[in-house]
Amino acid sequence: MSYSFPTEDTIAAICTAIAAGQGGVAIIRISGSKAKEIGESVVTTSKNKTWESHQIMHGFVLSKDKAERIDEVLAFLMAAPKSFTGEDVVEIHCHGGLIAVQRVLEMVLATNQARRALPGEFTQRAVLNGKIDLVKAESINELITARSHKAAQLAMTGIDGGIQRKIDMFRERLLDQLSELEARVDFEDELPPLDGEKLLEEINDVQKSLIQLVNDANQRSIIHHGINIAIIGRPNVGKSSLLNRISKKERAIITNLPGTTRDPLETEMILKGVPIKLIDTAGIRDSDDEVEQLGIEKSHNEMIKADVVILIYDLTFGWTQKDEELLIMIPKQTSKLIVGNKCDCLDKAHKQSEKNLQKKKIAEVIFSAKSGEGEEKLIEELLERCGASEIQSLELGLNERQKDLANLAASSLEDVKKVAKQNLPWDFWTIDLRHTIKLLNEITGDEISENILNRIFSRFCIGK
Repeated sequence: MSYSFPTEDTIAAICTAIAAGQGGVAIIRISGSKAKEIGESVVTTSKNKTWESHQIMHGFVLSKDKAERIDEVLAFLMAAPKSFTGEDVVEIHCHGGLIAVQRVLEMVLATNQARRALPGEFTQRAVLNGKIDLVKAESINELITARSHKAAQLAMTGIDGGIQRKIDMFRERLLDQLSELEARVDFEDELPPLDGEKLLEEINDVQKSLIQLVNDANQRSIIHHGINIAIIGRPNVGKSSLLNRISKKERAIITNLPGTTRDPLETEMILKGVPIKLIDTAGIRDSDDEVEQLGIEKSHNEMIKADVVILIYDLTFGWTQKDEELLIMIPKQTSKLIVGNKCDCLDKAHKQSEKNLQKKKIAEVIFSAKSGEGEEKLIEELLERCGASEIQSLELGLNERQKDLANLAASSLEDVKKVAKQNLPWDFWTIDLRHTIKLLNEITGDEISENILNRIFSRFCIGK
């Protein structure tokens, strides 16, 4: 969908999450030249009360015929430029829930002086009016959508300017090298010889730093989007029991009958700051049951899509040929964890046997979904495959848009190095160096098209 943001319009939207029976307060935000006029029209305050900037007023929102009080509210005017958007902004604080706030918004729109805000439109106006930079705007959105403490921490780093400062530093270093090159292009006879090796060292150092940012961004993506973990295995090996044990919820039905689980069952949780989605799949076996076959097919699909696969088998049966076939089916690039379940059902002789199997790397974790034995080891191994230790050490995380641009910038610097190896004139060096600087400018929003801005902010929530 294509979005257009005509900034001359006055816009309005509910800027808080709303749900029936939840939230004591809901806020309507109005931004634009007509905001104050709309506020005065919709909110009835004391007769001797005038609307002044940054002062809270008490009042009521009445129906069109003034016969009904829709809600008792607080109104707050923030005159330009001292507002989030840099325009005149009015916030109407209503009671929470669904009905009252929706009716008040209808009264605002019924003035025909404001239209509904598009997703991200308030924040885009803040960027266009110089109130915040693009990176900070994106970080605010990421803070709102954060699903863990670490994700919120990384978002705050962006809000505090950490990403902006890092990219600005790279840009300044490259601008220094570009100015040296361009000076030689225009006045080479009048200046001392340029040390090409030293220039390449600086370019190489910036490139390595950009590549590190890209690698860190991949870890940040795990924090933000979470990790999908599929639990696979033969019927009745304890897949549903494992899901219930780790999630601490009775999410899955457990019986002694094979084929109980038909559709994949999902549960979400946070483990050591990492958002995780555990997916309990149907037991994989040969079956003539058409419904069970569909469930098994879904299990295959979940296994292929998963970031990590837990292959669980029954220790009382030992490692079978069917388990080996399942292991082979897991995509090679997918992280996997082999768990031997039902260790509580083994006698001492069997347990010693299973310890020997563990040494042969068949069972990486010996576990009991019933008693919880081995649960700590299971979670530890699972987090290791999720890269939890690397995630916790992250201090900065680019989003997908920023990461792609940083990756292109690193590639562009590689092109500079290729030109250098060919001993081409200085002006050839400047072409890719300028392109790299342009890409860095796009990360921070210093050089970005309207279409790209529209695309970025259209992904924000309405009211932000």
